[in-house]
Amino acid sequence: MGGFPQARLVALAKCGTHAMVDAAVGPYTTSENALTTGLLDRLGAGMLCLADRGFYSFEAWERARKRGADLCWRVKDNLKLEPVDDLPDGSYLAEVFHSTTDRKRRHPVTVRVVEYTIHDGREPAGPFRLITTILDPRDAPAAELAGAYAQRWEIESAFDELKTHQRGPRAVLRSKSPELVLQEIWGHLCRHYAIRTLMLDAALHAGHDPDRISFVAALRISRRAIAQQGAFSP
Repeated sequence: MGGFPQARLVALAKCGTHAMVDAAVGPYTTSENALTTGLLDRLGAGMLCLADRGFYSFEAWERARKRGADLCWRVKDNLKLEPVDDLPDGSYLAEVFHSTTDRKRRHPVTVRVVEYTIHDGREPAGPFRLITTILDPRDAPAAELAGAYAQRWEIESAFDELKTHQRGPRAVLRSKSPELVLQEIWGHLCRHYAIRTLMLDAALHAGHDPDRISFVAALRISRRAIAQQGAFSP
Protein backbone atom coordinates (compact mmCIF):
# COMPACT_ATOMS: atom_id res chain seq x y z
CA MET A 1 0.00 0.00 0.00
CA GLY A 2 1.59 3.24 -1.11
CA GLY A 3 1.68 6.42 0.95
CA PHE A 4 0.20 8.41 -1.93
CA PRO A 5 -2.78 7.87 -4.24
CA GLN A 6 -1.77 5.77 -7.23
CA ALA A 7 -2.84 5.87 -10.87
CA ARG A 8 -2.50 3.29 -13.61
CA LEU A 9 -1.46 4.22 -17.14
CA VAL A 10 -1.35 2.20 -20.35
CA ALA A 11 -0.05 3.65 -23.59
CA LEU A 12 0.27 3.06 -27.30
CA ALA A 13 3.86 3.75 -28.33
CA LYS A 14 5.88 3.63 -31.52
CA CYS A 15 8.68 1.09 -31.22
CA GLY A 16 11.05 3.01 -33.49
CA THR A 17 10.85 6.36 -31.69
CA HIS A 18 9.44 5.60 -28.20
CA ALA A 19 6.84 8.31 -28.83
CA MET A 20 3.63 7.55 -26.92
CA VAL A 21 0.90 8.47 -29.36
CA ASP A 22 -2.04 7.79 -27.04
CA ALA A 23 -2.68 6.72 -23.47
CA ALA A 24 -5.40 5.84 -21.00
CA VAL A 25 -5.19 6.80 -17.32
CA GLY A 26 -7.33 5.52 -14.49
CA PRO A 27 -7.33 4.57 -10.81
CA TYR A 28 -4.77 1.97 -9.77
CA THR A 29 -7.68 -0.38 -9.01
CA THR A 30 -8.59 -0.41 -12.72
CA SER A 31 -6.86 -3.23 -14.62
CA GLU A 32 -4.56 -2.68 -17.57
CA ASN A 33 -6.94 -4.72 -19.73
CA ALA A 34 -9.88 -2.47 -18.88
CA LEU A 35 -7.89 0.66 -19.70
CA THR A 36 -6.61 -0.88 -22.93
CA THR A 37 -10.11 -1.29 -24.38
CA GLY A 38 -10.37 2.33 -25.50
CA LEU A 39 -6.82 2.40 -26.86
CA LEU A 40 -7.61 -0.41 -29.30
CA ASP A 41 -10.02 1.93 -31.08
CA ARG A 42 -7.05 4.17 -31.97
CA LEU A 43 -5.51 1.45 -34.15
CA GLY A 44 -5.86 1.63 -37.92
CA ALA A 45 -4.73 0.30 -41.27
CA GLY A 46 -0.99 0.30 -41.83
CA MET A 47 -0.14 -0.37 -38.18
CA LEU A 48 1.38 -3.49 -36.63
CA CYS A 49 0.28 -3.73 -33.00
CA LEU A 50 2.41 -5.79 -30.59
CA ALA A 51 1.10 -6.83 -27.19
CA ASP A 52 2.22 -9.07 -24.34
CA ARG A 53 0.31 -12.20 -23.32
CA GLY A 54 -1.55 -10.49 -20.48
CA PHE A 55 -3.55 -8.38 -22.93
CA TYR A 56 -5.11 -11.12 -25.05
CA SER A 57 -8.80 -11.87 -24.91
CA PHE A 58 -11.05 -12.81 -27.79
CA GLU A 59 -13.00 -9.57 -27.35
CA ALA A 60 -9.85 -7.42 -27.37
CA TRP A 61 -8.43 -9.29 -30.38
CA GLU A 62 -11.60 -8.80 -32.39
CA ARG A 63 -11.91 -5.15 -31.38
CA ALA A 64 -8.35 -4.45 -32.52
CA ARG A 65 -8.60 -6.57 -35.67
CA LYS A 66 -11.73 -4.78 -36.84
CA ARG A 67 -9.87 -1.47 -36.74
CA GLY A 68 -7.84 -2.69 -39.74
CA ALA A 69 -4.45 -2.97 -38.02
CA ASP A 70 -2.23 -6.03 -38.25
CA LEU A 71 -1.73 -7.72 -34.88
CA CYS A 72 1.08 -9.81 -33.42
CA TRP A 73 0.30 -10.69 -29.81
CA ARG A 74 1.84 -13.18 -27.45
CA VAL A 75 -0.71 -15.54 -25.87
CA LYS A 76 -0.65 -17.72 -22.78
CA ASP A 77 0.22 -21.39 -22.97
CA ASN A 78 -3.24 -22.43 -21.81
CA LEU A 79 -5.03 -20.78 -24.75
CA LYS A 80 -6.60 -23.61 -26.74
CA LEU A 81 -5.83 -23.29 -30.43
CA GLU A 82 -7.48 -25.41 -33.13
CA PRO A 83 -4.85 -26.25 -35.81
CA VAL A 84 -6.09 -25.87 -39.36
CA ASP A 85 -3.05 -25.98 -41.66
CA ASP A 86 0.75 -26.17 -41.43
CA LEU A 87 2.71 -23.48 -43.28
CA PRO A 88 6.15 -23.75 -44.94
CA ASP A 89 7.93 -21.39 -42.52
CA GLY A 90 7.06 -23.54 -39.48
CA SER A 91 4.04 -21.49 -38.42
CA TYR A 92 0.51 -22.80 -38.70
CA LEU A 93 -3.04 -21.60 -39.05
CA ALA A 94 -5.40 -22.15 -36.14
CA GLU A 95 -8.82 -21.11 -34.92
CA VAL A 96 -9.68 -19.07 -31.84
CA PHE A 97 -13.11 -18.79 -30.29
CA HIS A 98 -14.99 -16.58 -27.90
CA SER A 99 -15.73 -19.45 -25.54
CA THR A 100 -16.30 -23.20 -25.31
CA THR A 101 -19.92 -22.62 -26.26
CA ASP A 102 -18.81 -20.60 -29.27
CA ARG A 103 -16.48 -23.45 -30.26
CA LYS A 104 -19.42 -25.82 -30.36
CA ARG A 105 -21.41 -23.39 -32.46
CA ARG A 106 -18.47 -23.01 -34.87
CA HIS A 107 -17.87 -19.27 -34.99
CA PRO A 108 -14.08 -19.31 -35.27
CA VAL A 109 -11.60 -16.64 -36.22
CA THR A 110 -8.52 -17.82 -38.11
CA VAL A 111 -5.12 -16.72 -36.83
CA ARG A 112 -1.55 -17.69 -37.66
CA VAL A 113 0.52 -19.15 -34.83
CA VAL A 114 4.28 -18.67 -34.47
CA GLU A 115 6.04 -20.76 -31.80
CA TYR A 116 9.74 -20.39 -30.97
CA THR A 117 12.40 -20.52 -28.28
CA ILE A 118 15.40 -18.25 -27.73
CA HIS A 119 18.84 -19.74 -27.06
CA ASP A 120 21.02 -16.89 -25.83
CA GLY A 121 21.98 -18.20 -22.40
CA ARG A 122 19.31 -16.21 -20.56
CA GLU A 123 16.12 -17.38 -18.87
CA PRO A 124 13.33 -17.78 -19.70
CA ALA A 125 14.09 -19.11 -23.16
CA GLY A 126 10.50 -19.93 -24.05
CA PRO A 127 8.65 -21.40 -25.67
CA PHE A 128 7.00 -18.22 -26.91
CA ARG A 129 3.70 -18.39 -28.76
CA LEU A 130 2.46 -15.55 -30.94
CA ILE A 131 -0.75 -15.19 -32.90
CA THR A 132 -1.05 -12.80 -35.81
CA THR A 133 -3.57 -11.54 -38.33
CA ILE A 134 -0.91 -11.84 -41.07
CA LEU A 135 -1.93 -15.24 -42.40
CA ASP A 136 0.40 -15.49 -45.43
CA PRO A 137 4.04 -16.25 -44.45
CA ARG A 138 5.18 -14.58 -47.67
CA ASP A 139 4.03 -11.25 -46.22
CA ALA A 140 5.86 -11.78 -42.92
CA PRO A 141 7.90 -14.96 -42.28
CA ALA A 142 7.80 -16.48 -38.81
CA ALA A 143 11.37 -15.42 -38.00
CA GLU A 144 10.57 -11.79 -38.87
CA LEU A 145 7.51 -11.79 -36.63
CA ALA A 146 9.52 -13.25 -33.74
CA GLY A 147 12.10 -10.51 -34.25
CA ALA A 148 9.40 -7.85 -34.46
CA TYR A 149 7.77 -9.04 -31.24
CA ALA A 150 11.02 -8.43 -29.37
CA GLN A 151 10.47 -4.72 -30.11
CA ARG A 152 7.41 -4.78 -27.86
CA TRP A 153 9.73 -4.15 -24.92
CA GLU A 154 10.65 -0.72 -26.31
CA ILE A 155 7.63 0.68 -24.48
CA GLU A 156 9.22 -0.34 -21.19
CA SER A 157 12.18 1.88 -22.08
CA ALA A 158 9.72 4.69 -22.84
CA PHE A 159 8.08 4.28 -19.42
CA ASP A 160 11.53 4.34 -17.80
CA GLU A 161 12.28 7.61 -19.61
CA LEU A 162 9.01 9.07 -18.38
CA LYS A 163 9.07 7.89 -14.76
CA THR A 164 12.75 7.64 -13.86
CA HIS A 165 14.43 10.37 -15.87
CA GLN A 166 11.77 12.93 -16.76
CA ARG A 167 9.68 12.89 -13.58
CA GLY A 168 12.51 11.78 -11.28
CA PRO A 169 12.90 8.45 -9.43
CA ARG A 170 11.69 9.74 -6.05
CA ALA A 171 9.42 12.54 -7.19
CA VAL A 172 5.66 12.42 -6.71
CA LEU A 173 2.97 14.40 -8.48
CA ARG A 174 2.37 17.80 -6.90
CA SER A 175 -1.34 18.13 -7.58
CA LYS A 176 -3.84 17.73 -4.73
CA SER A 177 -7.05 16.69 -6.50
CA PRO A 178 -7.90 13.84 -8.91
CA GLU A 179 -8.63 16.27 -11.75
CA LEU A 180 -5.31 18.07 -11.37
CA VAL A 181 -3.40 14.79 -10.96
CA LEU A 182 -4.84 13.70 -14.29
CA GLN A 183 -3.85 17.03 -15.82
CA GLU A 184 -0.31 16.67 -14.47
CA ILE A 185 0.02 13.13 -15.85
CA TRP A 186 -1.06 14.31 -19.30
CA GLY A 187 1.42 17.17 -18.97
CA HIS A 188 4.21 14.64 -18.45
CA LEU A 189 2.99 12.63 -21.44
CA CYS A 190 2.88 15.71 -23.68
CA ARG A 191 6.35 16.71 -22.55
CA HIS A 192 7.74 13.25 -23.29
CA TYR A 193 6.11 13.31 -26.74
CA ALA A 194 7.58 16.75 -27.46
CA ILE A 195 11.09 15.64 -26.49
CA ARG A 196 10.80 12.48 -28.54
CA THR A 197 9.60 14.54 -31.52
CA LEU A 198 12.65 16.78 -31.23
CA MET A 199 14.87 13.70 -31.02
CA LEU A 200 13.29 12.25 -34.15
CA ASP A 201 13.81 15.51 -36.06
CA ALA A 202 17.46 15.59 -34.95
CA ALA A 203 17.98 11.94 -35.90
CA LEU A 204 16.46 12.41 -39.35
CA HIS A 205 18.55 15.53 -39.93
CA ALA A 206 21.75 13.68 -38.98
CA GLY A 207 20.82 10.45 -40.72
CA HIS A 208 20.83 8.40 -37.49
CA ASP A 209 18.48 5.90 -35.89
CA PRO A 210 16.39 7.66 -33.17
CA ASP A 211 17.37 4.82 -30.82
CA ARG A 212 20.98 6.00 -31.02
CA ILE A 213 20.18 9.37 -29.46
CA SER A 214 20.24 9.70 -25.68
CA PHE A 215 16.92 10.63 -24.10
CA VAL A 216 18.70 11.87 -20.96
CA ALA A 217 20.88 14.20 -23.01
CA ALA A 218 17.86 15.47 -24.94
CA LEU A 219 15.99 16.02 -21.67
CA ARG A 220 18.86 18.06 -20.20
CA ILE A 221 19.12 20.18 -23.33
CA SER A 222 15.36 20.80 -23.27
CA ARG A 223 15.46 21.84 -19.61
CA ARG A 224 18.30 24.28 -20.21
CA ALA A 225 16.44 25.78 -23.16
CA ILE A 226 13.26 26.52 -21.19
CA ALA A 227 13.33 29.59 -18.95
CA GLN A 228 11.66 29.44 -15.53
CA GLN A 229 10.47 25.85 -15.92
CA GLY A 230 8.16 24.78 -13.12
CA ALA A 231 7.40 28.40 -12.22
CA PHE A 232 3.66 27.82 -12.38
CA SER A 233 1.30 25.91 -10.13
CA PRO A 234 -0.20 22.70 -11.56
